[in-house]
Amino acid sequence: MGTLRFIVAGGGTGGHIYPALAIARGLKQAFLNCEVLYVGTARGLEADIVPKAGFPFRTITAAGLKRRLTLRNLWSLALALKGAGEAVRLMRDVRPAVVVGTGGYVSGPVLLAAYLCRVPFLIHEQNAFPGLTNRLFARVAACVALTFPEAGRFLPRGVRTKVTGLPVREEIRNADREGARARLNVGEETVLLSFGGSRGAERLNRAIAGLIPAFGGRPGVRLFHATGTAGYDKFREWLRIKGIDLSSWGNITVVPYFYQIADYLAAADLVICRAGAATIAELTCLGRPAILVPYPYATANHQEFNARALAAQGAAVVIRDAVLTPERLVEEVERLLAAPAALREMAARSASLGKPDALEQIIACIKEIGRL
Repeated sequence: MGTLRFIVAGGGTGGHIYPALAIARGLKQAFLNCEVLYVGTARGLEADIVPKAGFPFRTITAAGLKRRLTLRNLWSLALALKGAGEAVRLMRDVRPAVVVGTGGYVSGPVLLAAYLCRVPFLIHEQNAFPGLTNRLFARVAACVALTFPEAGRFLPRGVRTKVTGLPVREEIRNADREGARARLNVGEETVLLSFGGSRGAERLNRAIAGLIPAFGGRPGVRLFHATGTAGYDKFREWLRIKGIDLSSWGNITVVPYFYQIADYLAAADLVICRAGAATIAELTCLGRPAILVPYPYATANHQEFNARALAAQGAAVVIRDAVLTPERLVEEVERLLAAPAALREMAARSASLGKPDALEQIIACIKEIGRL
């Protein structure tokens, strides 16, 4: 057998790119001397992220479709057809054994080209409500790997699916609770962890600013909050206006960003955060109960579907962004901390949903559909 070649496509947001990169790395580990080509667009985040990750990168033409009838969609379809032609030429040049699509509008032309060239392809869907591209191509995919079993309800009948989970970073899989708590100088305290993403979430930050007076100085509780790089100065100003001096409370830590997020997650007893697919995969991998505040402007409101899927299994509580207030958050945190047995049950249910072997399962699917 000659050199095995694979094409991986996914772009637009980190939610599509990072799973695609994890799968690409998994392929390199599973098949010695294989070649993995990443296909994206010149304008997407992938154009910056993928070359830095060390993978060959090629671009095609693509544009996103609006979820309503507009003239712009005609232009987007024309670009997609052009991109499909470019992707067909790539298929003929590369001759991949299997193609993997993780979503985003760049996946559409690549998956269409794979179908036309009779190359088996796997779709990985990160969210509980599948994206438009993945819904369109699921019917002709060799396999659709799901993060949430609930996503299968929104796919056409007869589609072959497998619940694999979403690959999480190695440092998350290997996180050690006792070591993490020692590094964070946490003893027997209950650890509250909150964050809203790399740039932050203003409504979540406002709620945490209101929660701090309720827990500042309270024995047996530690709060770690990351404001996001764009929200740190504003957050400190809110505290100043409220007359709060964090230096007077040793149990509250506020930073712009958690660079060692694995330690914070491993040490946490309750997490307050958004409901992106990668975040939820990490929470469940470590078995962490959560108060989830879905980002209301996510495409097709998919974060709320993600959050509701966890809540339905008793692993999380959901507070909609529109009704999140400091008072509501304090009430929910107090309720959970007052019932440690219920919190432990939430943690157990979260852990039962985790898929630490997600990458291995996805690679096994690729081997099967490619007969490798």
